[in-house]
Amino acid sequence: MLIGPDFSRELRRGEEDAVDALLRSAFDGPAEAELVHALRKAGAMAGESVATWDGRIAGYYALSHMVAPQGWLCLAPVAVAPDRQGHGLGRRMMGMLSEWARLSETYVVVLGQVSFYERAGFSQARAQGLTSPYPLTYTMIAGPGTDVPAVALKYPKAFG
Repeated sequence: MLIGPDFSRELRRGEEDAVDALLRSAFDGPAEAELVHALRKAGAMAGESVATWDGRIAGYYALSHMVAPQGWLCLAPVAVAPDRQGHGLGRRMMGMLSEWARLSETYVVVLGQVSFYERAGFSQARAQGLTSPYPLTYTMIAGPGTDVPAVALKYPKAFG
């Protein structure tokens, strides 16, 4: 019997290996799993969330503390199990996160596919005042207000 998706929740101790396997399968390689390990080791991780489907971890995202501006978070990586992609799980997780960012008045920065993240509540237009080591064409933010912050982003060292 298929149970379907659960709500997102915090990663629990002992689920790290399942997340590692999910990241490796969703991205066809070790880079994102290695990024997560580096963020954890550096103490830069602000939080990790998972979504289960039929009793197994099928979705994941990590939030890490930006070096600057203080109090901002970086979203990466985001992964959905290959057999669960296209079922709305990623969009639901990101929609809940963008609403949390708005309500908690926390800025969250993400680099990624603009059409996907904008449908979930992130804004590319609001990110255009940022100074970033990464292309602004793929940079979006979620958070309070409707302003276009003019700040310089400094990512955790693990991002290279």
